[in-house]
Amino acid sequence: PVNKNFSEHPQQTGIPSESQDKVSVPDSGPDMAEPQVTVTAVVTSKLSVKAPEFYPSGYNQNFNQNFADSSYEDRYDGYLTLAEYVQDFLNHLTEQPGCFETEIEQFAETLNGCVTADEALQELVELIYQQATSVPNFSYIGARLCNYLSHHLTISPQSGNFRQLLLQRCRTEYENRDEATKGDEATRKQFHSFVLFLAELYLNLEIKGTKGQVMRAEILQEGLRELLNALFSNPVDNNLICAVKLLKLTGSVLEDAWKEKGKNDMEEIIQRIENVVLDANCSRDVKHMLLKLVELRSSNWGRVHGTSSHTEATPENDPNYFMNEPTFYTSDGVPFTAADPDYQEKYQELLEREDFFPDYEENGTDLSGPGD
Repeated sequence: PVNKNFSEHPQQTGIPSESQDKVSVPDSGPDMAEPQVTVTAVVTSKLSVKAPEFYPSGYNQNFNQNFADSSYEDRYDGYLTLAEYVQDFLNHLTEQPGCFETEIEQFAETLNGCVTADEALQELVELIYQQATSVPNFSYIGARLCNYLSHHLTISPQSGNFRQLLLQRCRTEYENRDEATKGDEATRKQFHSFVLFLAELYLNLEIKGTKGQVMRAEILQEGLRELLNALFSNPVDNNLICAVKLLKLTGSVLEDAWKEKGKNDMEEIIQRIENVVLDANCSRDVKHMLLKLVELRSSNWGRVHGTSSHTEATPENDPNYFMNEPTFYTSDGVPFTAADPDYQEKYQELLEREDFFPDYEENGTDLSGPGD
């Protein structure tokens, strides 16, 4: 039997009211004690494609819509402060890092029009620094952003240009390294984010030398060395994990730079890692990570360099020597190549004939017409 509540409130079941027309109750017969009900339900979702469930947390739909619909010169007009505009752009890059290449040039142009005072430049540096050290996975794109702005922002006040102010801000955190590695878990976590951001800066921040050559910031190279010392001096698990991440990211570049100066710093670091594995009370998993790092370094950080000089391929030293050779056929239709010892002489003869007569077919028939 049809439930009374169902008939009075069809929408509560998720079935449209039109489905009531499809309810059929057959005639009752002597052998049928209860009528049977057949319901064909048509469920239609009312969830909009613009529902918040389809956007990640912190996503600013209005900002992305503004970027799509308006010219770049007009985008800053909708913001009350420079901080709001910059923060929205940083969030935009966090959610859509692929937009960096297409939008960074116009972003820098807009900043050149509104960042005209020392205070505004310092505020810009602080916003980018906080985003890069507090938002997961933004350190790389943040370092690229810093490199671009360091070369394209026109303001250069007496207090320092963009790159100088950025390095000063990093130095503030750097000088507290010993206290940070000994702090509580939240303090160490924040410090580790700073360490990895500094590593990305070292890899991405380009400085032009006096002769026009592009170099890395040497001050960051020395800073990373001291940060590693601080992390290994307090060998708790999360400090050691941060050190492993730092070395996997920059180890090959750091070692190359130290070798150019005749320094043996990486050997000292590896020795320190081995001492930590033997003496520190870190977990088994962390010790395994450290040993894997030592193994990675022993393989030249996974880099492969060709050591053998080029030698001409021959049937003796190249198993694929005959792979791309043509195939000829005997008069009986039997294929043979240069790899067949019984036909090597015949094969060479046909190969030379092909060189002299390019229209000569493989089976020996002449492709030219009669009389040619």
